[in-house]
Amino acid sequence: MKLRLASPLHVIDIDPLAHDLGYVQAREDHVRIGAMTRHRALLESALLEDRLAIFTDAERVIADPVVRNRGTIGGALCQADPSEDLSAVCAAVKAEMVIRSSAGERVVGMREFHQGPYETAVGPAEMLVEIRVPTRARSGSAYAKVDRRVGDWAVVAAGAALTLENGTIAEAGIALAAVGGEITSTEAEQALLGNPPSDELFKEAAALAAAACEPVTDQRGSAEYKRHVAGVLVERVLTRACARATREEEE
Repeated sequence: MKLRLASPLHVIDIDPLAHDLGYVQAREDHVRIGAMTRHRALLESALLEDRLAIFTDAERVIADPVVRNRGTIGGALCQADPSEDLSAVCAAVKAEMVIRSSAGERVVGMREFHQGPYETAVGPAEMLVEIRVPTRARSGSAYAKVDRRVGDWAVVAAGAALTLENGTIAEAGIALAAVGGEITSTEAEQALLGNPPSDELFKEAAALAAAACEPVTDQRGSAEYKRHVAGVLVERVLTRACARATREEEE
């Protein structure tokens, strides 16, 4: 509405639903996050910091205290701004979105949910109610962002998640924000699978992710600059995610 992309005849206040849809809960093989969970609750969640640190990384650089106290993960995901942080976070960890209507529920992956700038899979008379994030042993995740000032939209941001098995990478997720193209970097992810983690491998994957993105020149920087930053950030978050996964493996 603020961007004049929608002009609804009626606006419904859903804040009373925050009690029922604001939660972070652990299950055996995943974490459930209510769509109306505030940014502040995500930031302060010990569960997320321990099992899905990428959320903690991202929440530390999202907006300012006023927004974090009122804004929700569901609102951020449904806005689907190209520079929005949590879409990249959820894509990197291969989260699933639970969409509900009077006819029932359906569950979609992040690739299907995120359909482009300001467009999602949520249809008329539907509502995003929950985010389900798989958790695996020997896994780590991380997020990094470059912005012009604290709390600003990203110039470029990147998230990564890795799962290690027998000294090799068994699962990999890489996602970018603010650089156009697909939200996930499929070719870079595939390059990681089955290989032992190393600086050289992460540099190769970062180059693939940077090459696949489609940044544009604007007031935040040139396309060339953004592509370079994308590569740097992907390499950085892969290294951090691997360190976290390795620490968990050793424990």
